[in-house]
Amino acid sequence: MEYDHEAVRKAYPDTTIIIDDEGCYDLEGKLFTPDEAKVATARVELNALPENQEYYFKRRREYPDWSTQLAYIYDNGIEKWKTDMVDPVKAKYPKPS
Repeated sequence: MEYDHEAVRKAYPDTTIIIDDEGCYDLEGKLFTPDEAKVATARVELNALPENQEYYFKRRREYPDWSTQLAYIYDNGIEKWKTDMVDPVKAKYPKPS
């Protein structure tokens, strides 16, 4: 089955989901089947977004999960987190003017 990766991620924003050819997995590696109606609703919402907000979703997928980021901040400080984790993603997907 092919999955609409972007819509699945939007439908399940509080869960990091790994999607491959075999299915969708949560962080614990448990296979689950996304609710088709929920994913379809997410796709409609994504299609309604202006193109200039696409960068937001690309950035969101690129950043490490929050626990990784918080551990990095704890170990290295806010400024190092900004230069090592935030700035490269912002440079890769700049906010449109």
